[in-house]
Amino acid sequence: MPEIQGARLFADPAVKVETRADGVLVLDNPVSLEPYARCVGQYLEHWARVAPDRKFLQERGPTGEWTGVTYKVALGQVRRIAGWLLENHKRPDHPVCVLTDNTVEHGLLMLACMHVGIPYAALSPAYSLVSRDFAKLKNLIQRLDPEFIYVGGVQRFVPALEAIKGLHQANLIVSDADTPPESALRFSDLLTGSDGPAVEEAFLRVGPDTIGKILFTSGSTGYPKGVINTQRMMCASQQAKRQVWPLLLDNPPILLDWLPWNHTFGGNHNFNMVLANGGTLYIDGGKPLPGLFDQTVRNLRDIAPSLYLNVPRAFDMLLPVLRADAELRRHFFSNLQVIFYAAAALPQHLWDGLIELSRQELGHPVPMVTAWGSTETSPLATDCHYQADRSGVIGLPVPGVSIKLIPSGDKLEVRVKGPVITPGYFKQPEETAKVFDDEGYYRIGDAARFADPENPAAGLMFDGRVSEDFKLTTATWVSVGALRVKGIEMMAPAVQDIVVTGHDRDSVGFLIFPNAAVCRKLANLPEDASLEQVASHPAVLDHITRGMKALRDAGTGSSTFADRAMILTSPPAVDRGEITDKGYINQAAVLKARADLVDRLYKSDPDPLIIRL
Repeated sequence: MPEIQGARLFADPAVKVETRADGVLVLDNPVSLEPYARCVGQYLEHWARVAPDRKFLQERGPTGEWTGVTYKVALGQVRRIAGWLLENHKRPDHPVCVLTDNTVEHGLLMLACMHVGIPYAALSPAYSLVSRDFAKLKNLIQRLDPEFIYVGGVQRFVPALEAIKGLHQANLIVSDADTPPESALRFSDLLTGSDGPAVEEAFLRVGPDTIGKILFTSGSTGYPKGVINTQRMMCASQQAKRQVWPLLLDNPPILLDWLPWNHTFGGNHNFNMVLANGGTLYIDGGKPLPGLFDQTVRNLRDIAPSLYLNVPRAFDMLLPVLRADAELRRHFFSNLQVIFYAAAALPQHLWDGLIELSRQELGHPVPMVTAWGSTETSPLATDCHYQADRSGVIGLPVPGVSIKLIPSGDKLEVRVKGPVITPGYFKQPEETAKVFDDEGYYRIGDAARFADPENPAAGLMFDGRVSEDFKLTTATWVSVGALRVKGIEMMAPAVQDIVVTGHDRDSVGFLIFPNAAVCRKLANLPEDASLEQVASHPAVLDHITRGMKALRDAGTGSSTFADRAMILTSPPAVDRGEITDKGYINQAAVLKARADLVDRLYKSDPDPLIIRL
């Protein structure tokens, strides 16, 4: 097992495999899940006693300094906000809704709701700030019918708030830094609540089945579904994480993190991991987007995280910066125990690059690990709590979780059962009934395969979405997930993401979202060059063509490479569900929204924007 200064980082990998007569495999962790907290609020109460003056939530202040709350201050404010909510929240089953990004105020309000059993629901800020028609925002607000809506930076949300007028009865709460609209409350008004017996009584009533959060799926095939997250789910998930990551017990995590709390990765895995283990969360105002990533780099110059958890797109942007900046590189690795990627498969060249830099800086590789799950699994179902030999290994079931692998064509469909699984979808009983099988396993829709069929303890590998794979007219199956990752690797670093085409056609094609900054450098174009200029430049087309040829040469048949591609000249759209807040491209949504481009890709007429092998 990897160790740092004699301290063990991870538990030994182990799995128990049952093979049924019908070919179904059931995988369980042989280690039992130990008792876990009754509710998330117990973590806050504990650390406010044990480490009252330790920094808990921190953010950049108006003049650039880090500011926030300790565990003691956080508990005091959470209990006062909870007291105010108990007095003023008149419809118990109606959630408090948050539209804004991660902030200290947002975190305190979230914790206050969960402390006394009031449902909390955070919606993607993109539905308010990026969307043009506000369709998803309107739909979710109508379905939630919230009691209160909190917005920080209210001026940015004025068009969205106008769009939902008349669709709810909620009172508006704004940040203390805002000029409040008429009749709106300030966040500080909530701090006038009383931390009296009512708060303690409500806190003690919160149990494992109490709804803590309503988190929404990406809504790729319709409007997002509201996933009920109970206290049991979140606390069982954190206990399982502690058991497979014993480093958390002796090393309170230090995180610099931007991942949105309206998603399970940021809101459950990362936020709750800091809280459960008495760590410190520095809220990163940056994101892996052009113009915003500079803020992340600035923050990394201040904060040396002990764990760095992010999505592949962020690592794609971080790697060249670390290579070019020795001082930043030294600081980044100075306190780092683990690098963790999730939300999408990490291309191998990024994996290799990060390991190379850690060896260069420290003399040994920092473990590169991941986990797997979904909003419905809160999100921990498997964890790769060991150093795999390559990217893509999602690990083994965590304690308390059972994985069922069902033969489906040439793949193994994954289903999941355990205390980390949602009881269902908010006000959507029909959708709930569809996703559980007759043994109570959740049908997650993913496929997996063994990294080493002769050694199950080597873990599972993500094998794509069952619904994304398709057949060519030759009756050959195309494994979309694996081909996408391999294609990105072969065309790196010019490609940001790939959408795989070819359903019921003779060959595979690619719709390519370019890495615009890299392509402009390849083509020696100015920084403000349009995507149209990028997509048609000979240097870019040549780089993509060479990558496609390399993919073909490494392939084993027509399903393992693309013989045509188009570089897209418009970014993925939030309104059409093409991209999530975490930067993950939804294959099905892109194919539906850009069906005309798919048709164009397969026409025989000459087209200067289509690359053909």
